[in-house]
Amino acid sequence: MNLPVNPPILPMLAKRVTGLPEGDGWIYEPKWDGFRAIVFQDAADLLIQSRDQKSLNRYFPELIETLQKQLPSRCVLDGEIVIAQNGALDFEALQLRIHPAASRVKSLSEQIPASMVFFDLLSEGDEDLQSQPFETRRNKLEALLSSAVPPLHITPATRETSVASDWFRRFEGAGLDGVVAKPIDGIYEPDKRVMFKVKHERDCDCVVAGFRWYKESEGVAIGSLLLGLFDDSGALQHVGVCASFAKEKRRELLDFLTPYRANALDNHPWRAWAEYEPDQRMPGGQSRWSQGKDLSWQPLRPELVVEVSYEHMQGRRFRHMSHFKRWRTDKRPEDCTYAQLEVVPAQELTEIFSLGR
Repeated sequence: MNLPVNPPILPMLAKRVTGLPEGDGWIYEPKWDGFRAIVFQDAADLLIQSRDQKSLNRYFPELIETLQKQLPSRCVLDGEIVIAQNGALDFEALQLRIHPAASRVKSLSEQIPASMVFFDLLSEGDEDLQSQPFETRRNKLEALLSSAVPPLHITPATRETSVASDWFRRFEGAGLDGVVAKPIDGIYEPDKRVMFKVKHERDCDCVVAGFRWYKESEGVAIGSLLLGLFDDSGALQHVGVCASFAKEKRRELLDFLTPYRANALDNHPWRAWAEYEPDQRMPGGQSRWSQGKDLSWQPLRPELVVEVSYEHMQGRRFRHMSHFKRWRTDKRPEDCTYAQLEVVPAQELTEIFSLGR
C-alpha cells in the first residue's frame, strides 16, 4: 500500500475515568463492544487490521466487498466490528468468527453477518489527517459516510453531557460498554490513552471455587480466583475470574486459601473439569483465545464468598475480568445466585445506529 498512513498502526486508546468530563471541549460517543479495527484501502488493496496489528480479512469476508464499494478508493478509517442479534450486540457470536476453518467462517458470515461502526478518519486521498483536530476529522468522516448504508455505520456523537449521560444509562441494554469522551481539538495519537472512557460497574457476591498460580510463581503467589454462581438448578457455574492483585497481596492470598485446598476435589462441583472432559467449558480449558497460556487451576472447597465489581454479563459469564472488593464472611455460598444480578432492558440497536446519521 502507498497511503499517507500505512499499516501497521496501533489505534488510539482511552483512559478509564469515573465520570464524564464536562465543558465545551469534548465530543462524546457510545463505547462499542466489538473488535477494534482500522481499515486501510488503496484501490483494490484492502486490509482490516486488528488492534494487535493482525489481518481480520479472512474472518469477516462479508465486509470486504461492501467496504471496497462504499469507501473512497484511498482512505484509512478507525472503527469497531460488531455483530447484532435480537436488538443487542453479541460479542460471543463475534468471538466465534476467529476460527481456523474457512468453511466455518463462511457459514457464520452468511448466518450472522457483521457490521462496522466507524468513529475516526486517519487519512483520505493523499491527505494525512492525524494532526488535524478531532472536530475536523469527525466532520470529514460524516461527509465521507453520508451515503453509507448498512452494514456500515458512523457512530453517534454529541457535545451535550446530558445526552451522553442518557446514552450511558439507556444503551447498556443493547450491549454497549459505556461512553467515550474525545477532546475536540485532539490529534490522533496511536497507542496513547488520550481519550477518556466511562464504563458500567456493579457489584456481585461469588463463590470462590479455585485459583490459578501467578505466572512463574507456582507455590508462591496467587494469580487469579475462579468465581462461580449457582443457577436455578443448583449447579455452580463458572462465571469468570478475579485478578489484578498487588504483589504482596498475591502471597497473602496463598496463606489465606491454603486451608481450603485440603480435600478440595471431594464432592467439588467442578471435579469433572479437573479431570478434563473436552465437552465441558471448564475454568482451565485451552481455547483459541488463550494462545497457549498455562490455564491449569487448583481447586478450593467452595466455602468462601467474595464481593467483586464487574462491568456487565456476556451470556452467563462476566464479559471482562472482575475486581476484588472484599471477603463476605457474613454470606453463605448457596446465596450466591444469578438472581442477584441486575437485568438491564435492551434498547433497539436500530435506534443507536440511526443516531449516527
